[in-house]
Amino acid sequence: MMKKLSMEELGRLSVEEFKQTKKLPLVVVLDNIRSMNNIGSVFRTADAFKIEKIFLCGITAQPPHKDIEKTALGATQSVDWAYFTNTLEAIDWLQKEKYQLFSVEQTTDSLLLHHVQWDGQTKIALIFGNEVHGVEQNVIDKCEKSIEIPQFGTKHSLNIAVSAGVVLWHFCQLYLQNNQ
Repeated sequence: MMKKLSMEELGRLSVEEFKQTKKLPLVVVLDNIRSMNNIGSVFRTADAFKIEKIFLCGITAQPPHKDIEKTALGATQSVDWAYFTNTLEAIDWLQKEKYQLFSVEQTTDSLLLHHVQWDGQTKIALIFGNEVHGVEQNVIDKCEKSIEIPQFGTKHSLNIAVSAGVVLWHFCQLYLQNNQ
């Protein structure tokens, strides 16, 4: 018979243990995200997959804020983050630190997510865009590639928090495949 695990049985890391553990060499960049619920959800997902850091850019709100915490459930304490007044400043920093830059956006030359390969060692920055306008073109211009999540319905877009979950799960799987 299947039994739900208790909190003790889950063996969760403390915030201090999480801070000390090895992270996936991934930075999530939030390009002018309007919804604090989306921001909080991305923090929670970044915690779940041990993402290195989140860059909050432009109008993207910053912790501490009760509306971010509503969905982050404390992940703003475990996941490192930094704020940049605009996304291009974040990109300049990432390029100096030798990150490969990928926008998560539908473009004329985007790479379908299931075709993306990663060795789990190369430093990657994934840029997620505004709920209405997506990733800004001047940001896309600085990226090596765009990654597109295949979609088959009528909307051709996903909520940014859902997109982050799908893409980060894929990268987590690639990391596990290449680093065991």
